[in-house]
Amino acid sequence: MKTAVKTTLAVVASAAAIAGVASIPAIVSAWGDSNGGRESHSIQEINENNPFGNTPVFNTITVADTDYEWHKNYFGTEIPKTTITHEKNFVGARKDNGTNDAQTNVWDGNQIEAEDGQTYVIRLYAHNNNPNGEQAVSENTKVSFVGLNDKSTLQEVDVVDETGKATGEKVMKQQIEVNGKITSSNANPQRYWDYVNFQSDVPFHLEYVYGSALLENNGFASVNNIYNVPGGGNGPVKLSDDIVDNADGTLIGFYGLDGRVPGCYKYAEYVTIRVKVVYDHDFLVEKKVRMNGTKDWSKTVEAKVGDKVDFQIQYKNTSDQRQADVIVKDTLPSNLRYVPGTIKIKNGSHPNGDTVDGDALVTGGLKVGSYGKNSNVYLMFTAEVVDDNLACGSNTLVNWAQAMVGDSVGQDYARVHLDKYCETTPEEPEVPETPTSLPTTGPEAVAGGIIATGSIVTAAGYYIASRRQLR
Repeated sequence: MKTAVKTTLAVVASAAAIAGVASIPAIVSAWGDSNGGRESHSIQEINENNPFGNTPVFNTITVADTDYEWHKNYFGTEIPKTTITHEKNFVGARKDNGTNDAQTNVWDGNQIEAEDGQTYVIRLYAHNNNPNGEQAVSENTKVSFVGLNDKSTLQEVDVVDETGKATGEKVMKQQIEVNGKITSSNANPQRYWDYVNFQSDVPFHLEYVYGSALLENNGFASVNNIYNVPGGGNGPVKLSDDIVDNADGTLIGFYGLDGRVPGCYKYAEYVTIRVKVVYDHDFLVEKKVRMNGTKDWSKTVEAKVGDKVDFQIQYKNTSDQRQADVIVKDTLPSNLRYVPGTIKIKNGSHPNGDTVDGDALVTGGLKVGSYGKNSNVYLMFTAEVVDDNLACGSNTLVNWAQAMVGDSVGQDYARVHLDKYCETTPEEPEVPETPTSLPTTGPEAVAGGIIATGSIVTAAGYYIASRRQLR
């Protein structure tokens, strides 16, 4: 079964000849505007009576059953199968599967099951319903998406069966509500919004794919330029990243990014962005070190060249959900050399601490299995202190470990401190500070000593950088 909080209704895409973003949402969503509510209008009503005068009005059409016969008699053609039958459901989403099926893309206008690491396309549809075309142009028309930077919160939702009928059951889901907004200075009302819910059993956040905002229409942002608009025919037009969580939004338009949208189907606008789901897995990563042959673990040991040290890494699932395909990686800094054949694993499947074949832990990363609530794994190995490029004076070798669950990365470090005597004694070095952020690649000279931090998995760098951008 699937979950939903809105009414089920068949909805399809607009009648405009759009290649790429027109599509078929399947469920009606709630909607809003600055007046707290607005009427719906049928195609027949708008064409025969035009209740709007020359005032632009967006996304009010609900195709009535009688519209199909009326349209055939009035226009001599069937209503296109890709017509959106409920325009108040103007925000939908679908998986970004690497293909674009144009008008047959299938969009969900209600609940999106958010899968870890999956990228989704979110679409906003803006149709000025006034039939007077160029005589009823919407001015200063802007669009925005709000809520992408929110953390998911636990919400109660209704459970429905495969037909969309409520079963009477309710479940708790982590949710992020992404609102799509349309504003216009001369429309009535001036603001419109609709939303789509991303939901999961696991806490998560959404990462906006920078540079992904696109506008497509039958005008200057068209593929085929069937209306011979100057500059058209080059495909979708890139929009500003101000479209995300910006109170003002970004301008759209039919002839250019001037905010002007005439009335009628042929001028409809389609806006898409891409977002990536990242589960906020809760887990612990702990790194410790000891001198080889001793028993007590600590964060720092004093050593000398030729000594051997043991490192221990613990991963522990601190969430209520099972975490699958956990990967642990250790990247040794310069002047610490892995002793082959010393990696051991201790968990429920290996209670005695079995030796692991190969060196994946200290190269590409070691897959250590799946773990339920409060279960953990320990990994241990030995390294030798060497002098590849030690500086004269005090040296602190910082060894980082990482655990990765999906796109979530946790890390911790342990340190080996040693002194190198040189004939020319350097000035007393400053004590290096404990690093508080993601380490850089390669050795860094710090006040006469060396903090050799090593290189960190590229995915972690991207992950942390992207989180900073979103704040």
